[in-house]
Amino acid sequence: MSARRMNYGFVSGLTVAALVLTGCQQTVGSFPDEQAPAATLNATEGYQLEPGNRVRVTVFNEPSLSGDFTLDPVGNINMPLVGNVPSAGLTGKLLAARIEEYLSRNRFVQSPNVSVEVQTFRPFYVMGEVRQPGEFQYNSGMTVLSAIARAGGYDYRARIEEVVLVRMIDGKQVEYRANERTPILPGDIIKVLERRF
Repeated sequence: MSARRMNYGFVSGLTVAALVLTGCQQTVGSFPDEQAPAATLNATEGYQLEPGNRVRVTVFNEPSLSGDFTLDPVGNINMPLVGNVPSAGLTGKLLAARIEEYLSRNRFVQSPNVSVEVQTFRPFYVMGEVRQPGEFQYNSGMTVLSAIARAGGYDYRARIEEVVLVRMIDGKQVEYRANERTPILPGDIIKVLERRF
């Protein structure tokens, strides 16, 4: 075998090895360019209620009208005296104002003062290279890391620390590049990508 052929074989072998090593660090799929918002988010701010959500209604000085209520399949809560209150699509603040209006209009309570606390939110989803992908109940203050922990943690093929975060913004799905400290919101989708070996 000539020296030229030996050198060509050696260089080819090094090239293949370098490609394999580089491939181990690459990811199947791609990350979006835009970084996810890093500010701590308050899930109750701007959260629009939907059927199945539970709320705690407090009518001050009226314990018989206060309590926990679940939005029915058409998006109403059924309160004592007041009856059905359309709630889907409203924030907690807007729902409180609506209940005050219903109580005043029907003269059940004079100058009612109502607060609404959202108790349950729409679920979030974890997909891709985790041990137990699926739908999970959202709790205030969650991050990408706590969401992945709920899904059983990374599996052995996962690209660790960075994920794709999908969020609905004005009715459209927007994809962000996120890390483990990124706060998440109800309804977010977290995609854990696969390393390319």
